[in-house]
Amino acid sequence: MSDATASEAAFTGTILVVDDEKNIRRTLRMVLEGEGATVTEAETGEQALALLERALAGEPDDRARSLPNAVIMDVLLGGMTGIEVLERLSALGEDGRPPLPVIMISGHASVADAVRATRLGAFDFFEKPLSRDRVIVSVRNALRQSKAERELRDLRQRVHGEIIGTAEPMRELMRMVAKVGRTKARVLITGESGTGKELVARAIHEASDRHDHAFVKVNCAAIPRELIESELFGHERGAFTGATGQKKGLFEVADQGTLFLDEIGDMDLDAQAKVLRVLQSGELTRVGGHTPIQVDVRVLAATHRNLQEMAAAGEFREDLFFRLAVVPIRMPPLRERLVDVPLLARHFIAQACEENGLARKEISPEALATLARHDWPGNVRELRNVIERMVVLSDGDLELDDVPPELRSGGGASEEADGELAFDDERFGRLLREKSELPLKAFREAVERAFILQRLREHDWNVSRTAEVLGIERTHLHRKLKLLGIQRGEH
Repeated sequence: MSDATASEAAFTGTILVVDDEKNIRRTLRMVLEGEGATVTEAETGEQALALLERALAGEPDDRARSLPNAVIMDVLLGGMTGIEVLERLSALGEDGRPPLPVIMISGHASVADAVRATRLGAFDFFEKPLSRDRVIVSVRNALRQSKAERELRDLRQRVHGEIIGTAEPMRELMRMVAKVGRTKARVLITGESGTGKELVARAIHEASDRHDHAFVKVNCAAIPRELIESELFGHERGAFTGATGQKKGLFEVADQGTLFLDEIGDMDLDAQAKVLRVLQSGELTRVGGHTPIQVDVRVLAATHRNLQEMAAAGEFREDLFFRLAVVPIRMPPLRERLVDVPLLARHFIAQACEENGLARKEISPEALATLARHDWPGNVRELRNVIERMVVLSDGDLELDDVPPELRSGGGASEEADGELAFDDERFGRLLREKSELPLKAFREAVERAFILQRLREHDWNVSRTAEVLGIERTHLHRKLKLLGIQRGEH
């Protein structure tokens, strides 16, 4: 390998090597440590799994220190096989994938082994004898993925779980936030009112290297036209009637940080022109002033309006639009991710109980199903207001009668919501006929088993996602699967 290639391949990180052949472990250690990595070893699958489970069970800071960045593991091990370890790791991760990249190796691999490993989320799979270059390239790519995923987890912790959702549009949104947050690119966030555009702007700020500095929000629709320039750029004493002293504008307040221009589509054309000049030059002049002031601000903008159409109609500056929309991010309306309604509802229940000094309340499946059939034209904001109303007015846990009457009677069932929340009527009827002679406890277990099995199949046996939809902890669902004798892939 050439010096240039070696330099390109160099990497840092901790790699766990799992193989029952000492020579293989030694060879991989030499190769990986020669590239700058730290290597730990395990001789058996049981040892590797115990090490990884201890790391995953720790607090976030402990986990970051003790969890390897990637794993290289043999398929055939004494005792628990590498495939069995991979399966256990997949159950502990999200999306049916292990919580860290796992590279599988084997000297006697079958096509079935490779297919199964891929389905369980293996990052790579190759055969012995090992190619040094192949190992280096694969591990380097695995470390890159591990770094990106850890940054995404850190971002989620920093935004305090306010962006809630497991639907694919929300997963893609968070991936986009993590990517763009690390850059200096300007972002235009579009979407209907109530979808959470400000939360995304804050998440981008938190993901950036400016997160220790100010995040300043400006609601352009709430500031009178004659005051918008003074608010944004500041003013000098005597600049206009009532300007009794010098005032810094919000661009100056946000220096070194992030300025969020919410509802930018409502800003008048004169103010737009001055914002454009600041974006182009990095300089502003206070109203009534003459001295340019240098500022270093990252500008994020949001709107529920179509700025391209407004630009074509002469209602919005086209040059400003292109300056702002370097990276466009669209917020999905709640009706496009109704599967997230249960998660959001439970979050808002806990929030409303805490804010109003009330004991924690639960919500019935019937009430959740009804909420998930609503189209939510006011989006997440509307759901939050409805939940707070239910929490404040209910005498105990939230039941179907606590759902506002207009939601109970309005609208047809959403296909997506029904698929996620409603139990299969045909299957339930068959259970009634087949299990009618069972004692109550056994019948209840049979129904619970069928219900959980249906949810698992709907979510491709992703235990984490299924647990979220069911509203229980993942560890609780694992215990249920063992108790009810449910096997992965069962039909």
